[in-house]
Amino acid sequence: MSDFSQRFMFDDSDVRGELVSLGESYAHVLAKHPYPEPVAQLLGELLAAAALLVGTMKFDGLLILQARSSGAVPLLMVECSSNREIRGIARYHEEQVTADAGLRELMPEGVLTLIVDPTKGQRYQGIVGLDGINLSECLSDYFATSEQLPTRFWLNADGRRARGLLLQQLPAERITDAEERAASWQHVTVLADTLSAEEQLGLDNQTLLHRLYHEENLRLFDPQPLQFKCSCSRDRSANALVSLGEPDAEALLVESGGTIVIDCQFCNERYAFDAADVAQLFAGGGVKSPSDTRH
Repeated sequence: MSDFSQRFMFDDSDVRGELVSLGESYAHVLAKHPYPEPVAQLLGELLAAAALLVGTMKFDGLLILQARSSGAVPLLMVECSSNREIRGIARYHEEQVTADAGLRELMPEGVLTLIVDPTKGQRYQGIVGLDGINLSECLSDYFATSEQLPTRFWLNADGRRARGLLLQQLPAERITDAEERAASWQHVTVLADTLSAEEQLGLDNQTLLHRLYHEENLRLFDPQPLQFKCSCSRDRSANALVSLGEPDAEALLVESGGTIVIDCQFCNERYAFDAADVAQLFAGGGVKSPSDTRH
């Protein structure tokens, strides 16, 4: 299994962790667009971050990470569902992307928005500036300032694999003394800071955790699979047309030469609607007899 998240717990302290490994799903995302290496790495890190966050949440719905900037990469967007289905996309200006560019060079004046969109209940949104040297630092800073549980991230990607490590301090239970609690948190995070990119990308989870925490009592839980899956569909595209209203949809049909084509930017799927399809939609007939879908 190349795509999975895996939780672990420290038995003697109030800290839990999550590990994420993405291979096949990362390859699916990169196969849809010819991303330059620095952009592919940044997108891989954001994919890993989304998968880590979903692993810490109990909800039904969608987690969205959306980063915008005024620079070479104006948009990064990743979605991961509570069913652990993930997709992502980047927008970039190729002439502005240099070979060794990092987050600050690629996304100056950047802002990251974290959105939790539950199937039932109220939507939550948090915003953090992309002021750190990398995405790991930015996300860690977000949790440090948002009055949520202290959380640290370690993210790496190389165009073939995307890996992530998350540590989160839980409410006081095993250690209730404030100084001891702070020392315990510092201990596990300082050890995680010694992890190199090569180790994170190359080691399996058991070896990685032994490398960091062989002196700790630690439980590693069963892995949970992740997969690339796009949430686009012909029905969704049809609903978008219906939301335009019949006059605007018919005008768009004329402008498009008799066929409206809606492209999914995430997976390059194409949904075509001719005059008969549009008439059927507004007559309440749905998309039961659609035109061919083209890839």
